[in-house]
Amino acid sequence: MRIVLDTNVVVSAAFFGGPPRGVVDAWIDGRLQVALSSSIFDEYLTVCDRMRIKYPEADYQPLLTALLAHGALLPDISASTPITDDPDDDKFMTCAHQSGAIVVSGDRHLIAASGWRGVEVLTPAQLLATLAS
Repeated sequence: MRIVLDTNVVVSAAFFGGPPRGVVDAWIDGRLQVALSSSIFDEYLTVCDRMRIKYPEADYQPLLTALLAHGALLPDISASTPITDDPDDDKFMTCAHQSGAIVVSGDRHLIAASGWRGVEVLTPAQLLATLAS
């Protein structure tokens, strides 16, 4: 199963754990494939760098390095019309559409856009439940 990870999932996995870490662990175990674009990766890096100020003990670099090295890097594609109520979130939907992936996110704007052009959006807990069944 191919997935696109929203930034909130990557940040939560790197800094806090919980279901987002379970999703990342499933990817590391080879049960999932990750798709991303350069703008998605840039957002991961920017937000993690900001979080490092508050949580200096967290080591997020190995995760970001692995995502860049082992994720399917796709070109950035802009939507011709807005997809979500937050245009910054549209890149996750277009990447998922382009790669035939599911978006994994807890973001309400992305969850509300689930179904756009067949792109499903699942929370980390929902994805883990799907993998367990």
